[in-house]
Amino acid sequence: MDYKKTKAAQTTIPRDLDLLTKETGNIYETVMILAKRANQISSELKEELNQKLQEFASYTDNLEEIFENREQIEISKFYERLSKPTLIAFEELKEGQIYHRNPSRESKQKI
Repeated sequence: MDYKKTKAAQTTIPRDLDLLTKETGNIYETVMILAKRANQISSELKEELNQKLQEFASYTDNLEEIFENREQIEISKFYERLSKPTLIAFEELKEGQIYHRNPSRESKQKI
């Protein structure tokens, strides 16, 4: 998914608790689903940022030389301005893009 084009809010806003209980019926279960998805998003963004910054890495032995690369700074600032992973996860939940299942509920229904 392209997290750069998401419609997630940039800041924290009040949320309707009924929206959190709509999918699972349990607010705590929904919060855990959001937390796990936010961790996935965060790791994907971190990996992507590290790959882009790897292009600018200099492998010199001299620790006194520190180069400030304008492009590297702009890339870092861009990723800092993105919505937080928790807000992106909440937006995905609101749009119905998160798939989740609870194996313990499924086994109880089969019995």
